[in-house]
Amino acid sequence: MYKKVETDIGGRTMAFETGKMAKQTSGSVVVTCGDTMVLVTAVAEKKTKNMGFLPLTIEYQERMYAAGRIPGSYFRREIGRPSEKEVLTCRLIDRPLRPLFPKGYMSETQVIITVFSADQEIDPDILAMNGASTALAISDIPWQGPIAAARVGYVDGEYVLNPTRSQLEKSAMDLVVAGTEKAVVMVEGRTGELAEDVVLEAIFFAHEGIQPLIGLQNKLREEIGKPKREVIAPEVNEELQARVEEVASAGMEEVVTTADKMARSDRYDLLKEEVIAQVDEELLEDESEVFDLLSAYKKRVMRERIVNKGERLDGRTFEEVRSISCEVGVLPRAHGSALFTRGETQAMVIATLGSERDEQHLEGLGGDVYRRFMLHYNFPPFCVGEVRFMRGPSRRDIGHGTLARRGIEAVLPDGDHFPYTMRVVSEVLESNGSSSMATVCGGSLALMDAGVPIKRPVSGVAMGLIKEDDQVVVLTDILGDEDHLGDMDFKVVGTREGITALQMDIKIDGVDREIMGRALAQAKDGRLHILGRMEEAIGSPRQDVSEYAPKYITLKIHPDKIRDIIGPGGKIIREMTAEYESKIDVEDDGTIKIFSTNADQGEALVRHIEEMTAMPEIGKVYDGVVRTVKDFGAFVQILPGTDGMVHISELKKERVGKVTDVLNEGDKVRVKVLDIDGRGRIRLSRKAALEEGEE
Repeated sequence: MYKKVETDIGGRTMAFETGKMAKQTSGSVVVTCGDTMVLVTAVAEKKTKNMGFLPLTIEYQERMYAAGRIPGSYFRREIGRPSEKEVLTCRLIDRPLRPLFPKGYMSETQVIITVFSADQEIDPDILAMNGASTALAISDIPWQGPIAAARVGYVDGEYVLNPTRSQLEKSAMDLVVAGTEKAVVMVEGRTGELAEDVVLEAIFFAHEGIQPLIGLQNKLREEIGKPKREVIAPEVNEELQARVEEVASAGMEEVVTTADKMARSDRYDLLKEEVIAQVDEELLEDESEVFDLLSAYKKRVMRERIVNKGERLDGRTFEEVRSISCEVGVLPRAHGSALFTRGETQAMVIATLGSERDEQHLEGLGGDVYRRFMLHYNFPPFCVGEVRFMRGPSRRDIGHGTLARRGIEAVLPDGDHFPYTMRVVSEVLESNGSSSMATVCGGSLALMDAGVPIKRPVSGVAMGLIKEDDQVVVLTDILGDEDHLGDMDFKVVGTREGITALQMDIKIDGVDREIMGRALAQAKDGRLHILGRMEEAIGSPRQDVSEYAPKYITLKIHPDKIRDIIGPGGKIIREMTAEYESKIDVEDDGTIKIFSTNADQGEALVRHIEEMTAMPEIGKVYDGVVRTVKDFGAFVQILPGTDGMVHISELKKERVGKVTDVLNEGDKVRVKVLDIDGRGRIRLSRKAALEEGEE
């Protein structure tokens, strides 16, 4: 059945159309805003497999034809591996959708979003998020939505709902918020050192703004939605559950009071074996069922201890940050390095400086982007004591790296004052929660160690939530188990001045203003505490970049001299690059930027370029070489590529009969510049130079 509905969001019309395209899916919708159009499809297998988890896959695909472009890859087609933007958008869509699938639903489910048309002012990601919710809502897939999403900007002190790309360039905020009718379920984005109350107001400004989209989806579902498949919730074997909890009671108390992560994990593994050995054979049909019951018991015991007794796994108070250790300059040859340790989470973070040629080139629907700051996050299996096949960066790695990059970008110097390209790499060496926030802290330290003049240090902290009925506990600096067994993961990055980035995911129906306000206030205290410990290691950026970093030198030449630097086919600049072991960037206005790994080589290159491109000055004396002799005078080269003419009357004080009586081709001669006319012709005098020499 064909149906089209639309609503006004942020002053623009967003339309939803179904029943025309991709009709063999479980649910499909085309979402349009301006000239941006995306197709969203949802398909689920009919058969249910007992996989023990929800096999949900989100795929977001940007086709270059959508922007009227041909891909720049060798094969001139979109490559198989998704781009960074596609990965980040997949995560944006997945995180608010996943918690709303009912327990026990385990059919393979796939949501595919294809960008068909891309308006340069309207980003497809918000359309994709709302389309994914709509496709699931009208399908027969048992999903308990809808959700809706919007972007918030902050321009000239005013909130803007779903700002255009042009507006975002002037915005101090780029925040994506997803929510249900009653609560916020996901937050992601950057904020330019804004205060907590400004960020909190932005989140609920967006939540209010998405309500028309939720109403539209509900209406569409009522009119054309398919009946939902029945999901049979897994039955709990109460007799087996009682026996597992009886056997595990004493051992579980020991597990949840063991502070050390690895020791706690070992004790829990031992408890599993004890429970299996003591459970009656007639009750034991499947070991995995016992392990599921034991895991649920562990979760309940841990949460009850936190809520009822005020006791965390490692004995900290709710507001307390784990012990912190910071070291800088750890790696002798790196441009900047820092080892940041917080509890059992540790990151070695390295900063490297390069030239403008090292910028990252990103091809996308919005055009080519050149990024001068990169942050890469690596999470090897050994950091959690595991053995696992190592592939390229996962979606999680890309997401964590992007969060850290956004948090640090707000304090970076601009390119005019610090023209280096900067790359930060975080090698997670140990992990027990908040490794992305350790990356932020270590990245800030490493940049300062490298001599990057950042405005202020940046730190990050991860907040957790335990909600049992009306009892709510907000936890600062959560452990891995507190993240896994809790209800929220809320990461907040910022300086002493304000928040620079944040990311929130929840596992419950949503969080209200009061809970989020508490979390932001508590996060500020934790963030400031961490900043204090970081400043003990290094309080401000080093005055100079590392001796191993490329040295940056800039000089200005006359634009007419650029050809002398480049040479035919780039021959001269290539020769200089090799001879002086330096990178040379030449701009159209005559600005030359030199990056050299050796200060002496760089200075020598500067002298060489100055000699090559020097412009003659009136009144200055030069040592030249006679190139051509004529009856009326001689042409003398005073600078590379620059000749002037000495008239016969300017050769000597006395009258000269023939030029060759004084000068011949190849002679070295000292001359003075008398004049340079409007056409660039230079008048020289040997006589004036001799007189000046006598004086």
